Amino acid sequence: MESLTMTPWTWDSSWPAPAKLNLFLHVTGRRADGYHLLQTVFRFIDRCDGLRFSPRNDGQIVLATPIPGVPPESDLTVRAARLLQQASGCQRGATIHLDKQLPMGGGLGGGSSDAATVLLALNHLWQTGLTRVELKRLGLSLGADVPVFVHGQNTFAEGIGEAFTDIELPPATYLVLQPAATVPTAAIFGAPELVRDTPSICPADWRPGIGHNDLEAVACQRFPAVAAQLDWLRRHAPDAMMTGSGACVFATFAQRSAAAAVFAQLPPGSAGWLADGLAAHPLATL
Repeated sequence: MESLTMTPWTWDSSWPAPAKLNLFLHVTGRRADGYHLLQTVFRFIDRCDGLRFSPRNDGQIVLATPIPGVPPESDLTVRAARLLQQASGCQRGATIHLDKQLPMGGGLGGGSSDAATVLLALNHLWQTGLTRVELKRLGLSLGADVPVFVHGQNTFAEGIGEAFTDIELPPATYLVLQPAATVPTAAIFGAPELVRDTPSICPADWRPGIGHNDLEAVACQRFPAVAAQLDWLRRHAPDAMMTGSGACVFATFAQRSAAAAVFAQLPPGSAGWLADGLAAHPLATL
């Protein structure tokens, strides 16, 4: 990963798109338009997708590394680049190279993070001059999680995920398990049994360890692989929970050695990794 202090970011750079974990996720209501009202804490971790960009003079946006089953026209990276072109009037193009490391349908925000990195990187490389606030507004039209990656700080998020109260989080290592399941976000939020009336809490009152994930029960019921991995992890770390709408589950450790000791006991056939929490998004100072 590029250093946080490395300058300048150029066309030759590898641009990181880090994963996020939801340290809790409460559904506090639902708007008339169907959007859910949430409270959550986003934490960036050092597990990342990587993006590279090549300049084009024909104005075209080309994804050199399409994801199987995802048409380029629907890919969030392509949509983000074209949205930035439209918003800024930029006539330049780019070829996008995506090194996909984060699983799809994992609750780690991989696609949203990729889109945010495209907005940040091409705004810089094309010199379109949009502010971070303007980029967040563009990001929200792509998906509810995109703005937090543009925002770039670990934060307490509210509303539909666009209202932020930044927080400092202690160093931590996370053991993340990847169940053999791809969980569609829409199916979880659309479930009739989803709890949608968890009482709101004040951001100033939140501390690590407070809260739970309201989406977890639905995902565990509908995807047994998620429940099985979470059950195993909770035998070693009782506070383990699911991130986002799943499928990934995680446990928090103050010491990396403690996380590594549990990771060493992972049953054969299980997939997972260790990741350290970041103080901020790698592009926070761009």
